[in-house]
Amino acid sequence: MDHAKRQPRKQGWRFVLLALVLAVAISGLVRSLWIDVYFIPSESMEPILGTGDRILVSRTDFAADPIRRGDIVVFDGRGTFAPLNSGKGPLADAVAATGHWLGLTGSDTTYVKRVIGLPGDHVACCGTDGKLTVNGQPLEEPYLYPGDTPSEQRFDVIVPNDRLWLMGDHRSRSADSRSLLGAPGGGMVPLERVIGRPVRIIWPLDRFAELPRPAQAGTTSKNGQ
Repeated sequence: MDHAKRQPRKQGWRFVLLALVLAVAISGLVRSLWIDVYFIPSESMEPILGTGDRILVSRTDFAADPIRRGDIVVFDGRGTFAPLNSGKGPLADAVAATGHWLGLTGSDTTYVKRVIGLPGDHVACCGTDGKLTVNGQPLEEPYLYPGDTPSEQRFDVIVPNDRLWLMGDHRSRSADSRSLLGAPGGGMVPLERVIGRPVRIIWPLDRFAELPRPAQAGTTSKNGQ
């Protein structure tokens, strides 16, 4: 009798375990192909994104409509904003990756910034009016953090083919392309490293909101974009 009772229990646990494995596998497939969840670890994109926000990121938006100036992008910063190898060892990397995958922690190699320069653009700081210029024209930036200037650091760059010049909205708190001018690649992020576009804040609930895509900012680049 006891043996007969144990059999259904074992089968029940096996069913639960199988369902859990399938749920994780399906979730992984969805997050690798269509939409993912990311944690915002810093204030560099305030006021639109705050520390602790969880965002949904579409991996497919840019397939239908290519990246344009003014877009917010989530990207893999390894090789540009971060070292290719963390140096922490495989166990520490696995723990960090798990927390990141669950949306509980930020990632040391995944970043969120705004596209200021497209391939071929001439981006400089700053014009006589204190604004960034793109291809010689002043750039209007209504998304800037209140009280911040477009940039305290001066720069004058031509964005190479297949790369992007990226900056945070909270310029005084953002480590971005400006911080890496002397590094290999000059702070420019390869297009292939872009993961996707944030489409919605999902946590905390009092900040639950859509993140609409802005209109194209700036002027035509040398490549016609």
